Amino acid sequence: MTDQNLSLEINTDLATRIITDFVRTEIQRAGFERAVIGVSGGVDSALSCVLAAKALGPEKVLALFMPYATTAKESRLHAQQVIDTSGVQSETIEITPMIEPLLADIPEDELVRRGNIMARIRMLVLYDRSASFKGLVVGTGNKTEILLGYSTLYGDNACALNPIGDLYKTQVRQLARALKIPSEIINKPPSADLWVGQTDEDELGFTYEEIDRLLIHLVDGRYDLEACIAAGFKKDFVEALLKRIRQNQFKRMMPPIAKLSNRTVGYDFLYPRDWGT
Repeated sequence: MTDQNLSLEINTDLATRIITDFVRTEIQRAGFERAVIGVSGGVDSALSCVLAAKALGPEKVLALFMPYATTAKESRLHAQQVIDTSGVQSETIEITPMIEPLLADIPEDELVRRGNIMARIRMLVLYDRSASFKGLVVGTGNKTEILLGYSTLYGDNACALNPIGDLYKTQVRQLARALKIPSEIINKPPSADLWVGQTDEDELGFTYEEIDRLLIHLVDGRYDLEACIAAGFKKDFVEALLKRIRQNQFKRMMPPIAKLSNRTVGYDFLYPRDWGT
């Protein structure tokens, strides 16, 4: 029987308050006042953008829309909707001319390789604009994507802070509804829009609703394989997600450092509090 305490429902008012306080505090702690964020027309980036605007004020947020030649018209429209409704500053930067030379030697059927290049070029643009705008890059990856490794390392998972990284995709949608993000953005099939017809759920093989129901048992509830099966999940499904979580641990941590000294960065030296900061 499923544990009734493992609910994907969240207190949206409390979540909004915690996240906006987090964004404001972490950006100011680093000595900044502004944020830069990539908007794609999807619900994750829409939510991160709205939360950043609430935390800092829309005039202190720069939203970048970075389309490629195959980017869907719908993505352009939805990205502009988010920019208009949140009131943030914005810029559209076409990445096609930057990417074409890199894609020239990659076969067209190697979609993941080509998509990774697009994600990493967008990261370069974000960090360049973060320098000129003097703001930190705000991430847009949700907890489901982070656990499954459904992101490009040093691409869309690159950021200075992530406001929605502890929200499963199901919870992202719930909070987005509470913050009145347009329903057409919330309800459309999730897609990284890296190639024509691409959708997240087709690639993953399961819906986000199915995945999130299992992940909250595996991660938050600490259920093992047998307990998940007893709770009604299919063995093959549980094993598939466990495998993805384990295989993608390297995407969730800083590169490990070979330990040679008594104070190794990331192991023993974790915070600058040694100097009272």
